[in-house]
Amino acid sequence: MTDFVKTKEIKNNWILIDGTNAIVGRLAVFISKTIRGKNKTQYTPHMDNGDFVIVKNVEKIKFTGNKFKNKKYYRHTGHPGGIKETTPEKLSVKKPEEILKMAVKRMLPGGPLAKKQLTKLKIYKGDKHPHEVQNPKEITLSKINSKNLLRL
Repeated sequence: MTDFVKTKEIKNNWILIDGTNAIVGRLAVFISKTIRGKNKTQYTPHMDNGDFVIVKNVEKIKFTGNKFKNKKYYRHTGHPGGIKETTPEKLSVKKPEEILKMAVKRMLPGGPLAKKQLTKLKIYKGDKHPHEVQNPKEITLSKINSKNLLRL
């Protein structure tokens, strides 16, 4: 019989990631697994037992190949003919945190639980963040896999 984690047993940790030269897709995969709780032994699909993730220096994340210029994000206004298109190049000028947030959101399953889990992702431009009180554990992506950082 499978033992499911109880609500009282859930302990959420705080993780800090530096986004400097991190590849968007690889960073998003790590974040989505962490905020869902799939990296824990007591993973339960229907419960929110993931960790909080803080990403700093999000304006310095990178794409491989020509994706920075050629990748397209589509959205619809809801009106006839209201499809809008943008690229990461344009988006990075206005809202660089939106690039990573969209990548992570699209890796989560749809539904109310995914929406709740996405609130555990905190993205900030620059080195400063207001979560020092939580004592986040810093994780270096290049130690997990050397391909996670773009070599220039």
